[in-house]
Amino acid sequence: MLMRFDPWRELDRLTEELWTGTRRPGMPMDAYRDGERFVVHFDLPGVDADSIDLTIEQNVLTVKAERNFAPTEGAEVLINERPTGTYVRRIFLGEGLDTDHLEANYDNGVLTVTIPVAEAAKPKRIEVTAGGSPKAIEAEATTKVA
Repeated sequence: MLMRFDPWRELDRLTEELWTGTRRPGMPMDAYRDGERFVVHFDLPGVDADSIDLTIEQNVLTVKAERNFAPTEGAEVLINERPTGTYVRRIFLGEGLDTDHLEANYDNGVLTVTIPVAEAAKPKRIEVTAGGSPKAIEAEATTKVA
């Protein structure tokens, strides 16, 4: 038989919040750079894809999603621990990302946002010359060494 209320579980949760001073985010994420793209994974289990809203304004990516629980009429809810409601997460993006070509995919409860690195932000190799052409410098260096 399931218990409707477990006071010890609730006490553990409250104690953890008091001691650490933090709550677990409602939308945990991982973010990393993979070559020439920036990737962010948001955990959104149980969220309907139609409720996900992505916006970018002044290099701030905002993810908004809603998760609801509506038991059928006449159902007796014994335990209701899964969080519901509207979740919002904002990420401040750097200037070096091409937000015009952002891609988003929602699969198995994970929202993946991929943003390519802008061409201007990619590393460039610069040839260094001193006092003349590169061949002349190489010839000088060979003569001095010998």
